[in-house]
Amino acid sequence: MVKRIAHVGIATSSIAVTAEFYKRLGLEVDSIEIIENQKVKVAVMKVGDSAIELIEPTDDDSPIQRSIEARGEGMHHITFEVEDLEKQLEELKERNIKLIDEKPRPGAEGCLIAFVHPDSTGGVLVELSQSLPGESS
Repeated sequence: MVKRIAHVGIATSSIAVTAEFYKRLGLEVDSIEIIENQKVKVAVMKVGDSAIELIEPTDDDSPIQRSIEARGEGMHHITFEVEDLEKQLEELKERNIKLIDEKPRPGAEGCLIAFVHPDSTGGVLVELSQSLPGESS
């Protein structure tokens, strides 16, 4: 089922500004990429075998922009790495867990992702992620 905490997603209006705090902790920005279909720019900062993901909107109608407008900047989601995302989603549906994504979609770092609705998780936005062969998360 769940292999590990892959990363914690942090919504920010500016990766450059927010990254400065984490750099003071000794972290480095390992990669930055734009995820067009989600209208975001993502900076990954590795922390051991996990990471912090700084997520900046690239468009005014980005889901992250709407999240920042509704709740402000800060913790957005926690991501759990799973072995077989499609199988995991089917099992959650069978258990009547409310899903945002019923099918995997492309995410950062070449992973497949899907979100579980906060109504089923005690109010926390949970992302499930599967690394693809040849990709690292």
